[in-house]
Amino acid sequence: MEQIKLKAYGKINLGLDVVRRREDGYHEVRMVMQTVGIYDSIYLTKKDTPGITLKCNLSFLPVDEGNLAYRAAKMLMDEFDVKEGVEISLRKYLPVAAGMAGGSTDCAAVLFGVNRIFHLGLTKRQLMERGVKLGADVPYCLMRGTALAEGIGEKLTRLPDVPQCPVLIAKPPISVSTKFVYENLHANELTWHPDIDGMVAAIHAGDLTGICSRMENVLETVTEKEYPVISQIKDCMKQSGAYNSIMSGSGPTVFGLFPDEATAEKARQEILKKELARQVYLTNFFTINERR
Repeated sequence: MEQIKLKAYGKINLGLDVVRRREDGYHEVRMVMQTVGIYDSIYLTKKDTPGITLKCNLSFLPVDEGNLAYRAAKMLMDEFDVKEGVEISLRKYLPVAAGMAGGSTDCAAVLFGVNRIFHLGLTKRQLMERGVKLGADVPYCLMRGTALAEGIGEKLTRLPDVPQCPVLIAKPPISVSTKFVYENLHANELTWHPDIDGMVAAIHAGDLTGICSRMENVLETVTEKEYPVISQIKDCMKQSGAYNSIMSGSGPTVFGLFPDEATAEKARQEILKKELARQVYLTNFFTINERR
């Protein structure tokens, strides 16, 4: 029996712009993606008997092909005609449906793990090419670190590591439909766009102040109107000393960047006290030099 343990790290969007809605209905985006230090734990165990078994600590999540982790294993095992089986044990700690790519990062980790445990010999690039068929964020979740994402999110450019700082993440107890957010964005009528080029330049310069001053998410124009708690969390973080605070992805997760851990912890306690969110995490950036 062979078993490996994997860490499926979450992401935030330091900047998110929607350039336009394409004729095919997809949206063209320009985003600065950043991996953070909180993660789901995944155990893969090779079995002599064929088939895929998925177990999860959250009873409301599917454990069949409705789960991207299951589909990732099936994709590779079908392609390479793997005769053995695999058991996937998924321990979810990342907020679900929260704008942190929780499903995509689990999917990416399983692609990585199945490739290793069955000695398939695929490169990271080859895994990324397969991963995009399962979700636009999957290639980034395989790449990790700091990256510029373009197209529908699948065109990735590696960026230098951002300067390290405390990151506070808060997910309010609401669910946001990504489909609803994009359908109500009216991308082709937007009159302003986040300064993604300026943020990329600030990242290359190692300028944390410049990065923070350009943190914007165009999807907030939809989500904040529907869910005022997002604005309340952002305001709480800023008033508690954050350099800046914005929503990640289509929400509802909000994050803030802070000068030091003590200030970030003060903000965490304030959010809990005001009951704005129950899932509140103090972490930092995950850099590409860290190991899986």
